[in-house]
Amino acid sequence: MIKQVQEMYNSTEESGESGEQGRSHSWNSLKAQMHNTFMLRLVSCIQLASKLSFHYSIVNNNTVLKFLQSLDYSFTKQELLESELAILKGLHFQINLPTPLAYVELLLEVLGHNGCLLSLKQLHEMCVHLLDLTYLMRDVIYNTLLKTSIENSMPNELQIAKFLSVKEDFMLLAAGIIGTSAFILNPEHWNQVVEHLNCITGITSQSIFEFLYAILKHSLGTTPTGTNARRME
Repeated sequence: MIKQVQEMYNSTEESGESGEQGRSHSWNSLKAQMHNTFMLRLVSCIQLASKLSFHYSIVNNNTVLKFLQSLDYSFTKQELLESELAILKGLHFQINLPTPLAYVELLLEVLGHNGCLLSLKQLHEMCVHLLDLTYLMRDVIYNTLLKTSIENSMPNELQIAKFLSVKEDFMLLAAGIIGTSAFILNPEHWNQVVEHLNCITGITSQSIFEFLYAILKHSLGTTPTGTNARRME
């Protein structure tokens, strides 16, 4: 919505209207137009967002039209489609950009179908907290992950360069976040969750453990020890 308003305002500046009065009249006309379509654009944004939901909770056209009618707005299905298209064009059709949270939620959904013994709601909440923490401490966590994976406290330039692909791997990040969350919430069920993640993603249990080690070291000031740590050796 903000992007569209900015573009419309810029168009009045570039329209070549003569004088301040001409530009003011043009902008007032655009404001009136935006006022008439604001609610339509708003529900179109919600509708587009719903179509990206992993749970397929799509807000269909009939639901949108009924909602708008309840607010005394009268729009057609064709106008709904045109509104969605206008939003997509304004965003250059780049609306489904991948995020670490999207990967986490996708994996959690599959874990739920596979019979995960832990509460998915609690796992999700913990994952969100750990994602925030990981981004706040991104450099030190990934630095520890690098040194752990190569078993060397002094990585060379080539190893650092090759590690860039690891830092950009959202699936690895999501698996590591979920594995760490499971360990914090219930260490007894941690191995089951990691085994599921390994089957789903192909990421080794050792890689997930290394991520867990790095996160716990810099968040809780501790690392997994005892039975759980030995199982991964």
